[in-house]
Amino acid sequence: MATVEPKLILLFSGKRKSGKDYVTDLIHQRLGADVCCVLRLSRPLKQQYAQDHGLDLGELLGAGEYKEKYRADMIQWGEQQRVKDPGFFCRLAVRGAQQPIWIVSDTRRLSDLQWFWREYPSQSRCVRVEASEETRMERGWVFTEGIDDAESECGLDQGVDFDWIIKKRGRWITAGGAACYWAALNS
Repeated sequence: MATVEPKLILLFSGKRKSGKDYVTDLIHQRLGADVCCVLRLSRPLKQQYAQDHGLDLGELLGAGEYKEKYRADMIQWGEQQRVKDPGFFCRLAVRGAQQPIWIVSDTRRLSDLQWFWREYPSQSRCVRVEASEETRMERGWVFTEGIDDAESECGLDQGVDFDWIIKKRGRWITAGGAACYWAALNS
C-alpha cells in the first residue's frame, strides 16, 4: 500500500517519561483513526533490532525491564544504522500511512527532523513535550548514565525552533497542546 501525502505532520519530541505518548494518544483519540495516525520511529528500530538479535519484539515495545535491559545497546545499534542512512527509520515509519494527519510520537534527533523537513517541508510542525524531573520520576524515570545524557535523549535540547511547547501540569495540557490540537483539526 502506497503512502498518502499528508496535510499535516506533528513531530513530537521530549525526554523519557515526559508524556509524549499520553499527548499523542490523546490527540489521536480526539481526531480519530480515519483522520490521523500515530507513527513511532522507535517501532521499526526495535523491530529490526529484535530480528537481528533474536529478541522478543513485544517486550521491546513495552515499558518494562526487558526493554531497559537492551536500551543502551539498542541505542548504539540505532546510531550505527543512522550513520549509514539517516532517514532509514523515518522511511520505515511512514511507509503505508494513509491518513491526512501524521503524528510522529518520538522524534529524538536532529536528523529525524531534518528528514521530515526535507521530505515534507510545508506539512511538518515540531512539538516539544516537557515535564519536570519530579513528574518524570513519579512516572518511573531514573537517570541512567549513557542513556539520559546520550543524543537519543538530548539531541533536540538545543538548536530547534519548536512550533509548540506543551508543558504537562497535572492532568492538563497547556496552551501549546491546545494550539497543536487546533492545527490538526484545521488541516
